[in-house]
Amino acid sequence: MEELVIRDADVVDGSGAPSYRADVVVDGGRIVSIVKEAADAGCQRPTARRELDAEGLVLSPGFIDMHAHSDLALLRDPDHSAKAAQGVTLEVLGQDGLSYAPVDDRTLEEVRRAITGWNGYGDDIDFDWRSVGEYLDRLDRGIAVNAAYLIPQGTLRALVVGWEDREATPRELDRMRRLVAEGMEQGAVGMSSGLTYTPGMYAEDAELTELCRVVAEYGGYYCPHHRSYGAGALEAYEEMVALTREAGCSLHLAHATMNFGVNKGRAPELLALLDEALASGADISLDTYPYTPGSTTLAALLPSWAGEGGPEAVLKRLADDDTAERIRQHLEEIGADGCHGVPVEWDTVEISGVGDAAFADLVGRTVAESARARGESPWATARRLLLADRLAPSILQHVGHEENVRTIMRHPVHTGGSDGILRGAKPHPRAYGTFPRYLGTYVRELGVLSLEECVAHLTSRPASRLRLPDRGLVREGHRADLVLFDPETVAPGSTFEDPRRLPTGIPHVLVDGRFVIENGRRTDVLAGRAVRHSPVRRNAPHGATA
Repeated sequence: MEELVIRDADVVDGSGAPSYRADVVVDGGRIVSIVKEAADAGCQRPTARRELDAEGLVLSPGFIDMHAHSDLALLRDPDHSAKAAQGVTLEVLGQDGLSYAPVDDRTLEEVRRAITGWNGYGDDIDFDWRSVGEYLDRLDRGIAVNAAYLIPQGTLRALVVGWEDREATPRELDRMRRLVAEGMEQGAVGMSSGLTYTPGMYAEDAELTELCRVVAEYGGYYCPHHRSYGAGALEAYEEMVALTREAGCSLHLAHATMNFGVNKGRAPELLALLDEALASGADISLDTYPYTPGSTTLAALLPSWAGEGGPEAVLKRLADDDTAERIRQHLEEIGADGCHGVPVEWDTVEISGVGDAAFADLVGRTVAESARARGESPWATARRLLLADRLAPSILQHVGHEENVRTIMRHPVHTGGSDGILRGAKPHPRAYGTFPRYLGTYVRELGVLSLEECVAHLTSRPASRLRLPDRGLVREGHRADLVLFDPETVAPGSTFEDPRRLPTGIPHVLVDGRFVIENGRRTDVLAGRAVRHSPVRRNAPHGATA
């Protein structure tokens, strides 16, 4: 007898098609049968060892978070309710060009320091891996939800070239190509970049194109945080489209927003650019989060030249008065490339987390507010905090526009991504609320998307980008990664004031047919595993050898 029958569910199957009522039977981690309109047809009802009454609930595929920063959180906190409670059953890690594989001992220490603001320093983690495959093996020991991995181009460059702002030598480029090939062979789904973060931002287009050629040979995709979301944003999008078309590589645009005052109301221009490329045969998708503020580290705002040499070099420059004044000029007057070419507005920069509890009083306040309280300039406050907390502070940056958010989420190639940073005393509420916010705010309350369309954005479309043929749809034979939610009550609990509250209206979440959320509570099940891409190597990658 099968393990579970989900009885009388309103199935929104992820395809975008109208919902239907059905009994859905799960066994062995897969959907084994779907009996439509079972209650009304008078047919024999399926039976199983366990029955779940889903009257009044929508059954959909589990949600796929296309942009997650849970690289250490999944290891640190296997419970991972921040995502599991939202109905997320798969996350894509290795984002924005900086993560923890492939590395050597030197690079690992540098990366840990550089992205402390995203993931913490990790002194509670046993970093017993160095390669992509070893990191995926570590995930396979048991995690709350499934995870896929992108090879982080910035980490790759740190490993091979270092943190210097220079062109890679032919030998270094060949080594990076080989490492991309190895990572793809070990199961990565593609490659990410953070082109406003050091050292990835030091790579010229020719270097990125060569790496993308290797990704393409293995059937993966390129996921860039491109060079600007502010001044020059459209040009930065155009650059990524042209680069990947030259490389023959699929493109997925990370957190595809149009931010800062220079881009208010300009989302239609972005979509026109993408539509033209799609019409001419480009393979493009994108993800967004349903909020206006962004989130990153305070150090990320600094100009690229200040980051050359790595985290310790940054601290030395900040400690030098003359160099710090140059940094200030770039930030406040010129517009640093780390701040997307726009002069920083300190009243939009809110401290969301610190590494040292001694600075906890700054959390939840903008840099400008804290500066006024101390009777000093905002730059003096920011500089002092960066030095004293050793680049650890994370921030919210209130620079987005609601009309742009709504316009972009309607596009047919749109998918959902939380970009959720889970550390800090006051993280962005998107880490805990992205998926119920889509369903509650933008479907039920605002009607920006229909329920069926929204679920497709969160399930089958990302599964298609990830080339996972047995996920993202409620279909017989597919993986039983499923979520049951109440369309009348589903809503994020998280707010900017209380960002760690869990959502409401999502009573059940299954990963591999096992309940990770049951009756609204987290179970002790760790059914998640690394989802490895199975590369189909079309030709030998240019310049790469196994």
